[in-house]
Amino acid sequence: MPPSQVIVRPATPSDVGSILSLIHELAKYEREPASTVEATEESLLNTLRFTPLHPTSQNLASCLLAFVPSSTEPVGLALYFTNYSTWRGRGGIYLEDLFVKESARGQRIGKRLLGELAREVELMKGGRLEWSVLKWNEPSIQFYKSLGAVAMDEWQTMRVDGEALTKLAKDSEGIKGRSTTLI
Repeated sequence: MPPSQVIVRPATPSDVGSILSLIHELAKYEREPASTVEATEESLLNTLRFTPLHPTSQNLASCLLAFVPSSTEPVGLALYFTNYSTWRGRGGIYLEDLFVKESARGQRIGKRLLGELAREVELMKGGRLEWSVLKWNEPSIQFYKSLGAVAMDEWQTMRVDGEALTKLAKDSEGIKGRSTTLI
């Protein structure tokens, strides 16, 4: 299917059930147990940026959905947020998750979603579009390379979550000169 026949639009509050379903399918694809998905319809409503904005949204991330003609359910999603490059002194987009249902792969839907994000980076006069990919996911790595993406092999992703996050936050309590909130 030509990418021009794929319909891509920003998610709306009425899409959260479909978004959550795609997130569960993504977890399965990434070989993660269903129990690792903590997102709920409520948490998605409270954190995603919608047009028009949902009244309780914190506007932390945005989501594009892809549909094939004659389908009312999305077959793909791109969940992303803006970031900032200190070296470039410009913003950009970080793609948190790109997922296309297995039944819709090979139809250039992923390319269309990435193209829409690249266009958004250009419109914001941003510096880059970036994302992470699991090292074992060779089909996706090859797909990304075919689009001109370059692996950032010299960088190591680091994460603090769960108990370590709680401990790190607690350890900073009472430090002289600490602000009460950063955001």
